[in-house]
Amino acid sequence: MFSINKFLKLRFISRYREINLFKAKPLLAQEQVFFYLLKKAKNTLWGKKYNYNKISQQEFPQAIEEWQNNVPISSYEKLVEYIDLAIENKKNILWPGKIKWIAKSSGTTNSKSKNIPVTKDALKKCHYKGGEDVIVLYLDQNPYSKLFSGKTLSVAGSFMTRQNSSDIFCGDLSAILINSLPWWAKIFRSPKMSVALLNEWEKKVEAIALDTIPKNIVSLAGVPSWTLVVLNKVLEITKKNNILEVWPNLELFIHGGVSFTPYRAQFEKIIPSKQMKYLETYNASEGFFALNDDLSRDDMLLVLDSGVFYEFIPLEELDKEHPQTKILSEVELDKTYALLISTNGGLWRYLIGDTVKITSLQPFRIKISGRTKHFINVFGEELMVANTDTALHLASKKSGAIISEYTVAPIFMENCNRGGHEWIIEFSKKPEDLDFFVDELDKELKNLNSDYEAKRYNNLILDRPKVIVARENLFYDWLKSKNKLGGQNKIPRLSNSREYLEELLNL
Repeated sequence: MFSINKFLKLRFISRYREINLFKAKPLLAQEQVFFYLLKKAKNTLWGKKYNYNKISQQEFPQAIEEWQNNVPISSYEKLVEYIDLAIENKKNILWPGKIKWIAKSSGTTNSKSKNIPVTKDALKKCHYKGGEDVIVLYLDQNPYSKLFSGKTLSVAGSFMTRQNSSDIFCGDLSAILINSLPWWAKIFRSPKMSVALLNEWEKKVEAIALDTIPKNIVSLAGVPSWTLVVLNKVLEITKKNNILEVWPNLELFIHGGVSFTPYRAQFEKIIPSKQMKYLETYNASEGFFALNDDLSRDDMLLVLDSGVFYEFIPLEELDKEHPQTKILSEVELDKTYALLISTNGGLWRYLIGDTVKITSLQPFRIKISGRTKHFINVFGEELMVANTDTALHLASKKSGAIISEYTVAPIFMENCNRGGHEWIIEFSKKPEDLDFFVDELDKELKNLNSDYEAKRYNNLILDRPKVIVARENLFYDWLKSKNKLGGQNKIPRLSNSREYLEELLNL
C-alpha cells in the first residue's frame, strides 16, 4: 500500500545527500551549474548572440573568463526587451521554450513593476527544490518534529491571466508557487486554493482566518508583515489571547522577503513559546538562493546546485563601467558584495539589487545586508529613491511647494498598530495646504510603485505618510554636526532604520 510518509522519507534522504555534496564540493557544484546553463541556453536568441555554444566547449577557468569578458552585466532595463519578446509568446528568447508564468516584482524607474519570467526549469529545479531544502534541513535539526501531522498556513498573493495571452499568467511569485505545487506538497498546505488566491486582500485575510482556524496548523509560511495581519485577524475572530490557544501544535514560521527583525517581538508576543522556530529563506522572484540551515545562526546557507550561478561585485567596483566580478572561489570572508546571478529562468549576469555579506566559507553562508541603492523595505514595499524623488516633484508641482531636503524612515509596527513612513521635509516654500500635499504625495507613490500601493490598500499594513516640516537649515546643521559639509557628502534619502531620522528629530 502506498505510504506518503515513506515516499517523503526516501525523497528527503536523497536531497539531504545532494545538499551535503554541494556543501563539501561547492566549487564543483557551481562549475556544473555554469555549464548546465550555457549548454541549455546555447540555441536561444540570447545564447546565440553571446556564443554560448563556443564558450561551453572550453575548460572551466577559460570559459568563465571569456564569458565574463563578452556577456554584459544586466539590469532589468537591459533585459526588458528580451523579456517582452518572451511575454509575447515567442520561443527560445532567454531560455528554451515558451514562458508560462510571469512574476510581478518591485517597481523600477521605468515601470510600475518588473515582469520576471518564471520558467518550468526555474519552478522545478530552483524554487521547489529550495522549498524542499527548507523541509530537509529543518527536519535534520528537529528530528522529532510533527511537521507532517498538520498543515502549513501559507499567506500568498494572487495571479491573473494576461490580457494579451491566455497562455501566460502573471502575479506574485507566492501565488505562482502555490498554484503549481507538486501533488504531495498540496496535501499539507492551507487554506484551500480558492481562498489562497483571492485578489481582494481585505476579504482574503478574513477568509484565510475562517478557513484555517478549525485546522491543525503546525507551520506558517510568508512575508512577516502579511502573516502578522492574518494572525491578528485570527485572534480578533476567535477572541483568544494568543495563537497557541488556536493552534497548540504550531512549531515553525518560514519567512522571507523583508527583514524579520522589526517583527520578531510581535510574533513572540502572540506566539509565546520558546519552542517556536523561525527559519529565514532568500526566495525572490528571480530564484531561490539561500536558507537558514542552522537555527542557532542568523545567516543562510547558499544553495549551489539549483540552477543559479553566482557572481559577486565588490561594492567599490559597483559604479564602474566595467566592474570586477568574482566567482565563489574568489570571495572573501566578512566582505559585502552586490549579488549577480545567472539562472534557469533566463536571467543572465543579472544585478538583482541586493547586497550580501559572506559569513562563512565552509560551507558558504551569506547574510542579506541591504540593497545596492537607498531603499525602504521594512514591510515589503520596496520604496526606492526614484519613487520618492518623482512623487515629491509631482506633489510639489500640484501644491505650489518647493523642497530643499528630505529624508524618510519607517514607523515600525507595535502592539498591533500599523506601520508607516515618517518624512522630514525642509521646504524653501511651504505648501498652502499640508494635508493636500501629503495626500498627493501618497497618491503619486501608489502610482509609481505597485508594492507600496498594495501595502497602503485600505491602510491594512501602511498608514498614510506622516510628514514633519523641518526648521530652516536643519539638514545643513545635521551635516555640520557630523563634519560632513561639502565634498561628496549627501543626505540619506531612504533608510530601513530610524537612525538618521531620530538624529534629525533631536536637532
